[in-house]
Amino acid sequence: MQAVEHLALSAYLKRRRGVILQAWRTAVTADPSLTTGAALPRAQLHDHIPALLVDFERKLASGASTAAEAPQRTQGDAAAHGLHRWQQGFDLAEVTRELGRLNECVVVELEAYAVENPGFSPPAMADARRIWAQQCGEAISASVSQYFQLQQIEASSHIRDLEQALQSLRELELERARLWQEAAHDLRGNLGVVATATAGLASPQASELMRGRFLRLLDRNVGSLSHLLNDVTSLARLQGGLEHLQMQSIDAVALLAALCEDLQPHAQERGLYLRFDGPPTLAVEGDAVKTRRIAQNLIINAIKYTRTGGVTVSCGDGASSDLDRWFFEVRDTGPGFHAGPGSELAGAIEEATDQARQVATDHATGVVTHMSVDLTENYPSPKDSRPVGQQVGEGIGLSIVKRLCDLLNATTELESEIGVGTVFRILLPRSYGDGHAAQVGGAG
Repeated sequence: MQAVEHLALSAYLKRRRGVILQAWRTAVTADPSLTTGAALPRAQLHDHIPALLVDFERKLASGASTAAEAPQRTQGDAAAHGLHRWQQGFDLAEVTRELGRLNECVVVELEAYAVENPGFSPPAMADARRIWAQQCGEAISASVSQYFQLQQIEASSHIRDLEQALQSLRELELERARLWQEAAHDLRGNLGVVATATAGLASPQASELMRGRFLRLLDRNVGSLSHLLNDVTSLARLQGGLEHLQMQSIDAVALLAALCEDLQPHAQERGLYLRFDGPPTLAVEGDAVKTRRIAQNLIINAIKYTRTGGVTVSCGDGASSDLDRWFFEVRDTGPGFHAGPGSELAGAIEEATDQARQVATDHATGVVTHMSVDLTENYPSPKDSRPVGQQVGEGIGLSIVKRLCDLLNATTELESEIGVGTVFRILLPRSYGDGHAAQVGGAG
């Protein structure tokens, strides 16, 4: 008897799925603590929420026959949801709170069904509530676990960068020792004078070749370490919530065009082109300084890894289904991300981008997308076995971009093809409401 009642409840929830989603979206939009979701189009906000509802419907309809499969399917959908929310700039509190809102909406539907169907047995309803509570708990756990794993991936990239910096210092010390051995050979009669690098460089008896090599070595390593130190400081401010937004009306075209003009010499030094393409003007609301910092990081990184061809920067309005946002993108003709830095952080962004597009495509045709993200997998998937050439500061630089995007409620997308190039696309709100203004005290 209970199985028949659950089957009827499953059919009812299936018919009411659209109503539940609308009620959930209304609750999320009205919640002042959930500012990020207000900037997302419906397909991207819903992402895997319909799949979680379908999982509940199936579990009710199937009974114990699929009890072992349902938790795994729910965890996969919820982990994918956590991945997308991380990509879209949600913080952990927002991820858990919006799932709490979903729980409230489903509970309301269950109570409404019980009122409308007084013949529905209390034990059957109690069991349905238990099934949903278990599934909702599993969904929150899987989504939060995925979010934490992504933060661990980000932290591991920072550690890798710092280890590379220490290795760079060790190599500098070894190279300095080797150069001093050469200098000692040239300065046999004046070894007492050669006490420090400065003295050696100042010595009139030091060969021009040795002096030039020493200067280039110092310039390269000191510059690299100085840049890394600046990045670490900037990231610490973002993680510590010390960065604040300064909202104003800006012309995104003028901002990005000026940045490309400023970076032209950097591209020309490497024999690359740097082009900008966009409409005559694009009036938006935002933080001009932080938007420029995001674009500058991406452009400089693209120039660093591109050997031939160049970099194209473009901007414009969002898609027809996403009129509340605008975008800018940085496209290079480099080796592709997996053949370049090989960052796990970049791999996670790329996977989230691929899945989000599949969700949006299926949403347009009314299909509910089920996707699984393995909570133990490493990003990126091993599709390129060649050794990578990650440079010092790469993980931290990308993390700074991600944190700035989080602060601006922006979504970060990445497409990369080995031997073809990489595209970073940043989607930002065209305007920020009063609710967001109250939340911009810091990031993370």
